[in-house]
Parts: sequence; structure tokens; C-alpha cells
Amino acid sequence: MAQAGAASGEATRGPLSGVRVADFSHLMAGPWCAMTLADMGAEVIKVEPPEGDPARGLMRAPGRSESAFFLGVNRNKLGIVLDLHSEGGRAAALDLVAASDVLVESYASGVMERLGLGHEALCARHPRLVYCSVSAYGREGPFAARAGYDPIVQAETGLMHLNAHPGGAPHKAAVPIVDLGAGMYAAQAVLAALYARERSGCGQRIDVPLFDTAASFTSFHGMAWLVDGRDPQPTGNGSEVAAPVGLYRAADGSFYMTVAGDRVWRKLLAALGEPQTLAQARFVDNAARVRRRDELDALLQTLFEARPLAHWLDALRAAGVPAAPVRSIAEAAASAEWRASGCVAPAPHASLGQVPHLRLPMRLSGTPLALRRAAPLLGEHTRAVLGGLLGYAPARVQQLLTDGAAQACSR
Repeated sequence: MAQAGAASGEATRGPLSGVRVADFSHLMAGPWCAMTLADMGAEVIKVEPPEGDPARGLMRAPGRSESAFFLGVNRNKLGIVLDLHSEGGRAAALDLVAASDVLVESYASGVMERLGLGHEALCARHPRLVYCSVSAYGREGPFAARAGYDPIVQAETGLMHLNAHPGGAPHKAAVPIVDLGAGMYAAQAVLAALYARERSGCGQRIDVPLFDTAASFTSFHGMAWLVDGRDPQPTGNGSEVAAPVGLYRAADGSFYMTVAGDRVWRKLLAALGEPQTLAQARFVDNAARVRRRDELDALLQTLFEARPLAHWLDALRAAGVPAAPVRSIAEAAASAEWRASGCVAPAPHASLGQVPHLRLPMRLSGTPLALRRAAPLLGEHTRAVLGGLLGYAPARVQQLLTDGAAQACSR
């Protein structure tokens, strides 16, 4: 493992302490992978071009110097700027890779090769390197050169088709679930490759395509086609596998309820006072309820509309029936559940002070994840990484900055 902490002068913590990651990725999927590794204690050096990661301009509020998008996927990283099209910038990037255990990149196919940073060239020189690419359609095959983004592959793989009400227009997911999923898969693959390296002594190449990620997310819907030849259709807020499941209206608000299986069905009947309209043979088991879910939902809706939301949430939860109000982000952040989860924690930022962050949901008792710093300013750690981690003399660092091969912020 690389000797982490050389650039920042601080000890790293977490299960990946001692691992160094050179992060050449941008936007969402690759940075999410690298941030996950950073939260686990890896020393992650984010390499940006002089104009910065395009994510720096996304969701930036008026008057704010940093964007919510960039802050949300780049915490716990050291940030440097290198012009990879310059000789000096490429040389510094090669030195950084030589000092790293893992490389993460998400450029279009062929870009890293043209920059002299492709897998074959680097791993021939550094056989222990774990080289992780997050791509649209894979680095090999007939579609390797095609551009692709999260909503594109949602459309292509059937996810968007499923995310609709019957007879309605397809919708993409509100959050970039494919980007996030690819980042999660990539982080898992890096962990597996590091574990394998401990036994073999060799690194390996990882390729996590967005298309494959989205295809895997079709889950049991995809399996229904593969094994039964059945093309699943949209069910809106309902479910193909259980009933009653969906969004229901109380007298003064809406809530979502999931009754998965006969045991929970009996709890629902108890919470509703065993109404005769529901305690009938035609709803005797889950399969019957799924077949008659439209009829069942209509009966339930009539019952739920008669009382306020608070009544039903109390009654359903007391009976052990999973149910929840439908909240906005602001309402969720103000809830007791949000506060109890401890899912928000602050991290220091060079210009914004303490910035709140959403923690990753992994809780490790012995080597906990930590929020050490917020996302870097553009070029915030260029001097520290070049001079500290890579050991460049001050004159060499200054020459790179003067030539434009590297860039550092004034802070």
C-alpha cells in the first residue's frame, strides 16, 4: 500500500487507511466511487483540468462560489489541477500514478490512452495498480465509443419504461440512480481487486459500464423476461409482487404503504378493525390480492379517506404495517427519523467554513468512516501534492505553475 497522508500531513483513518487513489474522474459516477473510497479512509487525490470538473458549475446557487453538486460527490479528497495536454502535466500525472494503489477514471473511451495514461501503458510499468474505469458502454465492444449518460441508459435498458403509471409517459428517476449505482459497483470492485492483490501481488483492470449497471437494476423485472418471456409493464406506485402497495390518500394528506405478504396483511386488517369488505376469500393470500389489486386499492382508499393522516400513521405503525408520509426533502430533513439516523455531519471547507454532508450509510464499529474535509477548491492542494507527496523541489513546482502545466488556488 502507498504511504498515505504525505500531502496533507495528517493521519488517515478508516478501513482503507494506507491506500492512495488517483482520481481522474468527473461529474457523478466516477467521483462517487472515489468519494466512497475516501470516506473509508483512502487518500484520494482528485486531478482536474484547468477549467475544473464540469460538476463545479452544476446546481450552484446565485452568489455561492461552490456548487451543491460538486460538494456532494467530492468530499475527503485532495484537489490538484494538471493540464494533461502539456508535457509537464502528464509527467506529474504519471508520477502520481506511480505513487498510487488505485486509479479511477471516467473519460470517454480512448482519452486516457491518448494522454499516455491508458491501462496497458500504466499497468505494464505498475503491475500492482488497480485501474478502474467507469464508462458508458464498456471500454471494449461495438459501443465503446458511443457517448452515454444516466438518463440515456435508463431509457435504453427498460428502467424508464417501468418508471411510469399504466398508460402514462415514462419518467427517469429523479436522482441519477445509474450514476450512483455505477459508482457503488466500482467502489465494490476496487475493494475486491485490492483484496485479491493481497494474495496475488497483482492489480487488475476494472470496467463498470453505466449500461450494465442499469440493466442489473431491472432486477426481478429483467428476470421475468429472461426466464418467463414476460415483458413487465409499468405499475405506477403499485407493485407486481405484493399488494396492497402504493400511495393512499387520507382525509388531509397522502401516505405510502407496503403490505408484503400475508403476515403483514393480517396486521393491516387488525389496524383497520377487520372490515368485512377486506376479510373475504378473494383477498385470502398475496397472489389473490395482486390479481385484484385495483379492486383492493379502491376499497382501501374509501376507508383511508374517512380519517386524517395522523390517525392512520399511528394505527398502521402500532400494528406493524410499514407506512410513511410523503415528504419533500425539506420536510424529511426536519423529521425525527432524519435526526435519529445521524445521516448528516459537518466537514471543514477552505472558503465556506463547516459544510453539512450526507454520510454514507455504512457503519463500521472498528474502523468507522469519517468526514475529514469538504470538497477541495480548484487547485487547493496542487502545491502540497506536488511538493509533498511527489517530492518536487519548489523551483520545479513553480515552473509547472508558470508554464500552466499545473494550477494552484491562492488560498
